Amino acid sequence: MPVQPARETVRNASRTLLSLKHWQARLVLWTAGAAVGAAAVGFAWLADVAQSIFRHCHSRIPAWPWLVAPAGFAVISWVTRRFFPGAEGSGIPQTIYALRPEAGEREAALLSPKVVGGRVLLAGAVLLAGGSIGREGPTVHVGAAVSRFFARWMPHGAQAAQQRAMVLAGGAAGVAAAFNTPLAGIVFAIEELSRSFEERASGVALTSVILAGVISIALVGDYTYFGQPVVAPEFHALSMGMLSVAACSGLAGGLFSRLTLVGVALVRAKLSSAPMGRAVLFAAMCGALVALIGYLANDTTYGTGYVEARSILEQGAHLPWYYAPARALATLAAYMSGVPAGLLAPSLSVGAGLGQVVADFGGYSTAVPFAILGMCGYLAGVTQAPLTSLVIVMEMTTQHAMVLPLMVTAAIATAISKLLSPPLYRTLALERYAP
Repeated sequence: MPVQPARETVRNASRTLLSLKHWQARLVLWTAGAAVGAAAVGFAWLADVAQSIFRHCHSRIPAWPWLVAPAGFAVISWVTRRFFPGAEGSGIPQTIYALRPEAGEREAALLSPKVVGGRVLLAGAVLLAGGSIGREGPTVHVGAAVSRFFARWMPHGAQAAQQRAMVLAGGAAGVAAAFNTPLAGIVFAIEELSRSFEERASGVALTSVILAGVISIALVGDYTYFGQPVVAPEFHALSMGMLSVAACSGLAGGLFSRLTLVGVALVRAKLSSAPMGRAVLFAAMCGALVALIGYLANDTTYGTGYVEARSILEQGAHLPWYYAPARALATLAAYMSGVPAGLLAPSLSVGAGLGQVVADFGGYSTAVPFAILGMCGYLAGVTQAPLTSLVIVMEMTTQHAMVLPLMVTAAIATAISKLLSPPLYRTLALERYAP
């Protein structure tokens, strides 16, 4: 055979092989994104069912929280520690640490199907027991694990860089599908999960976010997470109110972050080497505290807080002034207990309550814009991720005209929070999961 045709044949074969690998990678990526979207929808359905059952039982038996919260938290804590170590808490610190190059074998343990499967079921059980937790942070963990599972079928999938890119994409897709906020998923990947944005990972994250969003919309329809709140036109002149919300939410968010870090460190120091029974007893005490807070707050602090926040934004409901601190304390108690407990949705609800309080004290005619700013500011104060907080709230409420006030609020709240606390999720990731 002549030399030139033989070389051309080799080139054609190489191009065909590269094309096949290209389409194999795309097919795996599309499948992973669709799987994350389906998992997020299933998780949301489970959370809604659990909260509905709790509310139904509570309406029939007023003492229901006192019966199920202490016992439920104790059992869930024991099951988590015994069978699903790594499923405790939010899930975002686990994902952040798994993305670090030094994670090593710890990555496989934190993102194993067993851990995330247990997280989903146990988080539903916590909501069934009346816990003040969110499902959005845990969905990040689920999305990262699902994408990591599919990474094994990527061409050269054993490469660490490719696997980390898939984990990053899955975590971003989890945020996008949980909140129905595609842009927020991208920003979350940049700002919180990686703190950098590699060119290779950007396309992967974008594709996963889009596919997760498409599947989510196909299954449950298009929606905005907190409906269509109406903002009064005169709001844009209320600069003093905006600054007040930013300062209050940043202070409250930073304080919550500091209390969480200190509390988790104390619990770990006291219970890490203690008998299992002591940890279970502590979880039962946290459950009793959740029931007590709910009783004192007129049953407004159970569940994710979604219903209460939406009632402020869409229905103009007026929650009592103590709702925000009560919800924050109930969320802190649930997180400290060692059960699977996300922070994002409760934080948004706390922020809405804070904004309403500022509007009430200022004598403004509507609390809606202040609630929206409070959601953004408090979430930025807790996470110290201002861009993610801004985009999440903007996409959830469709208030694009409020971009500038939201940006100012997020920036001020983050600056104040940094005076009180180090970054919550990254600190938890290093202190809890690093060797």
